[in-house]
Amino acid sequence: MKRVVSHLSFQVLLAIVIGVLVGLNYPGFAPTAKLISQTFINMISMIIAPIVFLTIVLGIAQMGDMKKVGRVGGKALIYFELVTTLAIIIGLLVANIFQPGKGFDLSTVNVDGSKVKIYQESAESINWGEFLSHIVSKNIFDSFAKGDILQILFFAILFGFGLSRMGPSGTSLINTFEKLSKVFFNIMKVIMMLAPFGAFGGMAYTIGVYGLETLYPLGKLMIAVYMTMAVFIFGVLNLICYLYKFSLWQYLKFIRQEIVIVLGTSSSESVLPSMMLKMEKLGCSKSVVGLVIPTGYSFNQDGTSIYLSMAVIFLSQVFNVNLSLGQQVTVIGVLMITSKGVAGVTGTGFIVLASSLAALKILPVESIAILLGVDRFMSEARSITNMIGNGIATIVIAKSENEFDQAEFNKNTKPEMADLL
Repeated sequence: MKRVVSHLSFQVLLAIVIGVLVGLNYPGFAPTAKLISQTFINMISMIIAPIVFLTIVLGIAQMGDMKKVGRVGGKALIYFELVTTLAIIIGLLVANIFQPGKGFDLSTVNVDGSKVKIYQESAESINWGEFLSHIVSKNIFDSFAKGDILQILFFAILFGFGLSRMGPSGTSLINTFEKLSKVFFNIMKVIMMLAPFGAFGGMAYTIGVYGLETLYPLGKLMIAVYMTMAVFIFGVLNLICYLYKFSLWQYLKFIRQEIVIVLGTSSSESVLPSMMLKMEKLGCSKSVVGLVIPTGYSFNQDGTSIYLSMAVIFLSQVFNVNLSLGQQVTVIGVLMITSKGVAGVTGTGFIVLASSLAALKILPVESIAILLGVDRFMSEARSITNMIGNGIATIVIAKSENEFDQAEFNKNTKPEMADLL
């Protein structure tokens, strides 16, 4: 019993339960709870940029082959596009079959279009044509300060290439970076000990502000979304795992701490550093982990893609807008573009949904106000699915590049080892 209580996973789950009870009985505690949760996420965000930078630089410098870097990046982007497109299609199919918006009573929700303004303005400010040029930073120090992962990723690739060209004279700098990397990962381990507080604060805030009663009118949509996420994980992703000869279940057991932390904080960013460490422990090379995980946070949004496609169909059903097959194909095309590149932005789901509706011109942007009260409860499913998908993508790319140690995977996923991590 003592061993179970000492596990971080158990502590986080207990903190989530306590957070739910506090949120229900003491809703006035919500502002303090938000502060607790945000402080924990800020502590994680504080070390994301240096960990991503150091991991990528060390991986590329030790790889020494830019053609291989380009090949890994190209494979990752193709994989991301294929899988997220499949996620969008599955979301559309389930929404059409399950019809969560059919017969929905608008009087059961308080639709306040004014709350959507901030998301609508953010969506209008996104210039998708300039997205690629944004990857190149004009001030890398500003990128580190803002935590812009894509800009840091691009700079780290160039830095790693430059370091690899130094030959033996760059060894001392590589050794220094390796020591710095260990320092930051040690910091991460200390911060992760505070994960129960972050999970408690996140759940107490969510329940305190929104309350469980907000779930009732949109319960059918929530069930449909969670069901679809489960089908995607245990159907599509499980099939991918089977094709690449590794166990989804063993993988999920190995990252269970990260899953429960995301469940409590509603943020996949809160486990980005620990996921990078876990993927290396599972046998993926440092260079593949450094390229795939950070890039996946912007381009491999499986859970977000499912949610967006289902939200569009749900709103069309609520407002009795019958979408033809051609219009739904257009929805897929638009979401393939708008679901990329805004990870880490507050209110990402609503920003992308607003920009998608603006592009489709089939529903008023203000209609997303219906989802405001329940979105927070679905963000956990989105974030967990995104995180699980990114880890699987890393293993797939590593295996395709012969940069995967199967013996290390088998060793670290043994029951006795997994229970200690």
